[in-house]
Amino acid sequence: MSSLQGYIDRRVLLVLQDGRAIVGVLAGFDQKSNVVVSDCRERVYSLDEGVEEIPLGLYLVKGDMIALIGEIDDAIDQAVDLSTIRAEPITPIRY
Repeated sequence: MSSLQGYIDRRVLLVLQDGRAIVGVLAGFDQKSNVVVSDCRERVYSLDEGVEEIPLGLYLVKGDMIALIGEIDDAIDQAVDLSTIRAEPITPIRY
């Protein structure tokens, strides 16, 4: 779990098992991989419209819901015009 330590106070993307994509600043985590993310936004993808960002604020995510965590390069992320991106929503993981 110490590998998450390097992401503290950095912008990260979380892809959850239910298909949601959450972007925010990693504020903390625990031994069960539960994470606290501040200044959160959910990115909702659509084939018809651009990417919609829904503000969430401070968010707690259970570790068993997280499929992927990765650091976001702020310069590249700011340069991308999300309104021009069309994509299918991520489908939930089914067991």
